[in-house]
Amino acid sequence: MSKRIIAVSMLLLITSCKSTLSPTEKRNLTNEIDAMGTIDQVAAYIPQGKYANYSRQRWNSFKDSVMADNTKRAELLYKKYGYLGFDKVGEKGETQFWVIVQHSDKSVDFQNKVLKSLKKEVSKKNASPDNYALLYDRVKINNGEKQLFGTQVEYRKNGQAKPKIGLIDSINVDGWRVKYNLEPLKKYLNFMTERNFNINKNILIKKGITEPVFYK
Repeated sequence: MSKRIIAVSMLLLITSCKSTLSPTEKRNLTNEIDAMGTIDQVAAYIPQGKYANYSRQRWNSFKDSVMADNTKRAELLYKKYGYLGFDKVGEKGETQFWVIVQHSDKSVDFQNKVLKSLKKEVSKKNASPDNYALLYDRVKINNGEKQLFGTQVEYRKNGQAKPKIGLIDSINVDGWRVKYNLEPLKKYLNFMTERNFNINKNILIKKGITEPVFYK
């Protein structure tokens, strides 16, 4: 391989992800991520406002479309800029970008790539440690594997939250959680249990469950 070819290859490698952004580029990128994050939260929650009257089919179609469009755009942004950390889009923007990736469940390869980048950014204090923990567990679940932090939950028939699929290390899980700025697992599961009860209160009451079933 000639020296010229080597030099060109090195240049392409260096410039594959744009790391230095002008103030205008940062502002435009932050605004775009904010818009994507806002519609993501609409689609990720229960139908409200004008969406409350949507049929289940129409709502699911809307939700799938939002997630697919966001994933496609996020993949392009990641390819161009790398992980969008604090330095590029601020703390709010970093979390919005992360949550879009978190919801890109139909593109696990993309989630996995971002996870590796996110780990590096966390080590440089350019991203949130708890976001890494949640994406780590999400990737594990999407690959049919047990979690490390217990952040991804499913619900028992009584509405109580539990770690989906299970934990890699149930004995030391709180030790792992504290390292990534997460509260103790029991407290988190009780929070998710209460949230689920409030969302599905009418259904659970019909089953005879009149209050959240907390872990003691």
